[in-house]
Amino acid sequence: MASGVVGEEVRNKQVILKDYVTGFPKESDMQVINGTMKLKLQEGSHGIVVKNLYLSCDPYMRIRMTRVEGPNVLTSYTPGSPLTGFGVAKVLDSGHPNFKKGDLIWGTTSWEEYSLITELEGLFKIEHTDVPLSYYTGILGMPGLTAYAGFYEVCSPKKGEYLFISAASGAVGQLVGQFAKLMGCYVVGCAGSKEKVDLLRNKFGFDEAFNYKEETDLDGALKRYFPEGIDIYFENVGGKMLDAVLLNMRDHGRIAVCGMVSQYNLAQPEGVQNLMCLIFKRIHMDGFAFFDYYNVYPKLLDVVLPYIREGKIKYVEDIAEGLENGPAALVGLYSGRNVGKQVVLIARE
Repeated sequence: MASGVVGEEVRNKQVILKDYVTGFPKESDMQVINGTMKLKLQEGSHGIVVKNLYLSCDPYMRIRMTRVEGPNVLTSYTPGSPLTGFGVAKVLDSGHPNFKKGDLIWGTTSWEEYSLITELEGLFKIEHTDVPLSYYTGILGMPGLTAYAGFYEVCSPKKGEYLFISAASGAVGQLVGQFAKLMGCYVVGCAGSKEKVDLLRNKFGFDEAFNYKEETDLDGALKRYFPEGIDIYFENVGGKMLDAVLLNMRDHGRIAVCGMVSQYNLAQPEGVQNLMCLIFKRIHMDGFAFFDYYNVYPKLLDVVLPYIREGKIKYVEDIAEGLENGPAALVGLYSGRNVGKQVVLIARE
């Protein structure tokens, strides 16, 4: 039993959202509190009780900090309740036949030390533990599935094509670029610091990379790196970057829209001016969500695990230790403070 146990109850540190957020989120929009948690399920429960080990900080979480009206893929967080997101956890008690005590899992959990999970769809048992468990918040979790499905399923890539990735050093972008290089594509990425640009070139093997903050003319920058145009754009940013890319797409190019992080903190989203390019160049632009591709997760493992073991894919994590440091780690995403996949370590197994 963990420290703080009283009978079947344990102290349970939690990160709650204080109120809906406008503009850039701040650490003070969240609060770390101490609750309690029963580690045994009630009789007849079909849920599971877990000890959370790692939590994933992901850009989409900002959207859930705002009151979302009407039907939407993402539901709003509830002020006064813990944040939820992707994480890695160990099962302590189970009322479900698919999970047993001691299993390691990844999927949706709450930002707290212990959680009762009753919605079990989208939870995956971790069978391969010869790689770091934290990888199941990233390369072998939601970002990995997003990168794999987005690149192979949505982009329909061919060897020799020209690929551009925005926010390329992030959890998804770093993988898409390496998948593309392994296939024989020409790959350019952009990021927001010299350190991240060096990472793209020297660790992840991109052909070229640039710091978008140093470019006053994004259209000109893209023409410099893609004089013959772009076949595939993996979109993580939106706004002015998307506008510049549209001007530089080749005929019959493909754009996979994974995220638009430049827009998440704006009260009024920026307009895109160059959408006529979609018509003139017959561009295929597709928005997608990773959970539409749960069925390809076994293929991801078959492809990526050997790449990791053989050192053919590199993965960079930025790990913050302690749940109390979760708010700062999450907020840091939106100023680009993290280098690589941002993870919060709550407990080692």
